[in-house]
Amino acid sequence: MSITKKSVFLIFFVLLVDQVSKVYIKLNFAIGEHIDVFSWFKIYFIENNGMAFGMEFIGKLFLTIFRIVAVSGLAYFIHLLIKKKARTGYILCVSLLLAGAAGNIFDSVFYGVLFSESYGMAATFLPETGGYAPLFYGKVVDMLYFPIIKNAAGETIFFSPIFNIADSAITIAVAIILIFFRKDLNESLESKKHADAEKNQ
Repeated sequence: MSITKKSVFLIFFVLLVDQVSKVYIKLNFAIGEHIDVFSWFKIYFIENNGMAFGMEFIGKLFLTIFRIVAVSGLAYFIHLLIKKKARTGYILCVSLLLAGAAGNIFDSVFYGVLFSESYGMAATFLPETGGYAPLFYGKVVDMLYFPIIKNAAGETIFFSPIFNIADSAITIAVAIILIFFRKDLNESLESKKHADAEKNQ
């Protein structure tokens, strides 16, 4: 299998797993509803407007547009890496990063018009009265919660963020790149600097 096919397969596989898990949660859980799988792992449904792990610091529409631009840039970057015959592992890590970003973009762009609200009851798909938000204003579905360490009061000390498969893909991709492909990343950044310098001459 060519590296292009491997990259495309990885992206679509991660997107499929991410979206199937989110749609299942959206249609079967109300906000705040949870299932204790283990004492240290829960399926806990929340929604957020922000970046990975629920961080919110900029406007919703700007955030969604920024994500779309970023994913487009990553797709072009992967094309360049394949063209330059970069290492397979590095290309797949960037592909994993793209898949994670694209997964959360899909929620932000479409979920507001595809689903009803999830407060007090599970959402419905394509409700007759319309979705809960306009296009580009949907919320990202999160459900993976690992309250591994708690204090005496039962409050989670570590790990408190609730996240999804897309967030996991982004985190894993970044971690692997920084640990195993730092040299490749530096070479990519240097190539960009040289290309920008040539354009400005």
